[in-house]
Amino acid sequence: MTVLSVVIPAYNEEGSIKKVLTVVAAQRIPGVTLQVIVVNDASTDRTAEVVKECAGMYQEFISLPRNGGKGAAVIAGLRAAKGDYVVVQDADLEYNPDEYAGLLKPVLDFKAELVMGSRFLAPPWTRVNYFWHKVGNRVITLLFNVLNNTTFTDVYSGYIVFRRDLVSPDELKRLGWDQQSEILSRICARARYIYEVPISYHGRSYDEGKKIRAVHALPVMWTMVRERLARLFA
Repeated sequence: MTVLSVVIPAYNEEGSIKKVLTVVAAQRIPGVTLQVIVVNDASTDRTAEVVKECAGMYQEFISLPRNGGKGAAVIAGLRAAKGDYVVVQDADLEYNPDEYAGLLKPVLDFKAELVMGSRFLAPPWTRVNYFWHKVGNRVITLLFNVLNNTTFTDVYSGYIVFRRDLVSPDELKRLGWDQQSEILSRICARARYIYEVPISYHGRSYDEGKKIRAVHALPVMWTMVRERLARLFA
C-alpha cells in the first residue's frame, strides 16, 4: 500500500474544518491509505474544539502554541508525516480532496515523485475569478520554468503531491507564501519523474476570505531565483 500523508493547516477555520475532514475521510483509492494530520495554527476561534469533535477522521492533531502562519503549520505537519507521499490540503476547500485519485494516478502508474495539480490544464471546470491573479500566476510559472528547465502550467497550484523523502522540514526556511517556491525548487532539483494533471478549482473571492495579494509575488519570485543561484554556486 502507498501511504499518503495529508497535512491540513488550519487557522480560524471552524466553519469549514469539519467539512474538509469529512471529504478527506471519504476518499477511497485502491492501493492507497491516508495519514491525516491536522495542524491548528493557534486559532482564536473554535477550530481546535471542532477538530476534537471529529475524532476518527484523522490520525494526528498538532496544536501550535503561537500563530506562525501557514508555512510554520506545513513544517509541523511534515515533521509528523510518515507516508511515502505528502499533499497539503487547505482547510477552505478551494481544492477538493476528490482530486486525490487523479493526483495519485501518475504515482501508481508511473512511479512519479512529484505531481502538480494544474488549474489551467483543461480541468472539467474552474471558477472564473481575478484576471490579474491569472497574469501573475503566468509570470511566476514562466520564471520557475526558465530557472528549472520545466514545463509546468501552474506552479502556484494548491495541490502538489510529492515523495516525502525529497524534502526535509529541517531544511525549510521560508514561512510565507514563498515556502511553496522553496519546496518545489528543491524537489524539482532532486526528482526524476515529474508529472502534471488537471484539477478543478473553486477559488474564493476577497469577500469570501481570499488572502493572497500582488505584493506576495515578489518574495515568491526572489525565492525561486535564490534557490537556483544556491544550486549553481553550491
